[in-house]
Amino acid sequence: VQLQASGGGLVQAGGSLRLSCVASGRTLSSFVMGWFRQAPGKEREFVAACIWGSGRADYADSVKGRFTVSRDIAKNTVYLQMNSLKPEDTAVYSCAVDRRGDFTIGTMAAEYDYWGQGTQVTVSS
Repeated sequence: VQLQASGGGLVQAGGSLRLSCVASGRTLSSFVMGWFRQAPGKEREFVAACIWGSGRADYADSVKGRFTVSRDIAKNTVYLQMNSLKPEDTAVYSCAVDRRGDFTIGTMAAEYDYWGQGTQVTVSS
């Protein structure tokens, strides 16, 4: 599985962005598609993820109510809709896939075995 993320950019606080991550190769309903982010000088952190087949999602507390993760099976694409952006959301965002197949959503980066390149999101105050 190869992942290609896009959609980052510069936005003012309160604005919105939608990130996309296209998966090439075979995807299974049990896969979990995740989004992580890493700000300068900080650890990589979990943002959101969804189970490919069911669409069930989970979110970090810091983005609940503002971010929405979804997938388009026909396009083999997972999205991260980010609304009400804050300067503290500034980071490099990466998508990843967890192929363990146990239908649970992991929040640790080590649980994800394929990663796409990151896309920069910058939120100005």
